Amino acid sequence: MPLLLDTLVVMPAFNEEEAVAAVIKEVLSTLPGVRCLVVNDGSTDRTAQVAREAGATVLTLPFNLGVGGAMRLGFQYAVENGFERVVQIDADGQHNPSNVPNLLAQLENADIVIGARFAGTGDYDVTGPRKWAMKILATIISRIARTRLTDVTSGFKAAGPRAVRLFAVNYPAEYLGDTIESLVLASRGGCTVVQVPVAMRPRAGGVPSQNPMKSAVYLGRAAMALVIALWRTPISVRG
Repeated sequence: MPLLLDTLVVMPAFNEEEAVAAVIKEVLSTLPGVRCLVVNDGSTDRTAQVAREAGATVLTLPFNLGVGGAMRLGFQYAVENGFERVVQIDADGQHNPSNVPNLLAQLENADIVIGARFAGTGDYDVTGPRKWAMKILATIISRIARTRLTDVTSGFKAAGPRAVRLFAVNYPAEYLGDTIESLVLASRGGCTVVQVPVAMRPRAGGVPSQNPMKSAVYLGRAAMALVIALWRTPISVRG
């Protein structure tokens, strides 16, 4: 219970009015004591209203910044309101809140815990250029983090106190920055990263962020995100 009381669940949400209410209610019922923050990322539908009515605290960005921009605001809110841990959960229902206690437990010995989709649990799979990119990125970032990681683009993550403070100021907002660059930033800043296996669920509603055209250029964008991450000056954070 103490872990949950000090934990903020952050949901970036862009036009997720169809699914967000059910996700919020599941989080609050499954994880009693947590605060749920929905960052309405410039939605043009009723996402903010629906999320507020479902019991979440809602912050609204004036236009769409992407997951990175939304999460930076979430980390800033966590620091300003005294939360020690932040868990990122998608607003579309694919992440199971029942996995959160396991992620939080691993924060006892790590700064960032990834809910990994390709670690032996569930049947989630990708194909084509996106799959190749994910494998290449996992290999490179595993070396940077000095641990074996299989899913470095997962959006299901938990961050402990050191990582929360680092990300409140420096969380990357560029494309894939919320996954690839954030892990590079944290690893080079002295944070430890581990993963735990999780199973993904089908979307509860809304429109998937990926389509065949986007997947076709994923490899190039991923490579660019990695180059940017490695080019930037490492930032350290005190314990």
